[in-house]
Amino acid sequence: MNVELNTAPIYINVNEDNHLSLFCEHLSNYLSAYLPRHNHELVIVCIGTDRATGDSLGPLVGYKLHDLPYEKVSLYGTLDNPVHAKNLEEMLVKILDAHPNALIIAIDACLGACENVGCLTLGEGSIKPGAGVKKELPPVGHIHITGIVNFSSLMNMVILQNTRLSLVMKMADTISSGIKFCLWRYYRHLS
Repeated sequence: MNVELNTAPIYINVNEDNHLSLFCEHLSNYLSAYLPRHNHELVIVCIGTDRATGDSLGPLVGYKLHDLPYEKVSLYGTLDNPVHAKNLEEMLVKILDAHPNALIIAIDACLGACENVGCLTLGEGSIKPGAGVKKELPPVGHIHITGIVNFSSLMNMVILQNTRLSLVMKMADTISSGIKFCLWRYYRHLS
């Protein structure tokens, strides 16, 4: 099956009624298009830290996905073992060494325009973790999922530390539920 993908990131507001079905529809399209090219192997890299509420999206998603039952799916970045600015480069070396041909999905929180706060973005290509707080880190992922947890300003670190946990948790629930459903749907056809 040939799936036409939109190259621009898709924005999905988690406060809309149909946000989970929209997220699943678009993520399923990406998985169907890309996983066969990567021998059906997937690596999910959840980036962030629980030391700042706004930056805890990745580790929360990792926590919720830690027990995925698929042989060809690997997860990096949880509350107990986060992937963050201090260990990202080292973790990427390990990931690329252990999974040289896998499709990598990068998940991270970000800051954005006021009107986009509460939106998940889903798109092709890597993300640059830490860019919002002026950190130079390597790009991660073939596909990215970001949650716009707050607005960008001159004091981004303060903004991240003063972000509402309820929004971050709602995004983490949507991403983790969507990934679980899409992986179930994808891998059941392979067995």
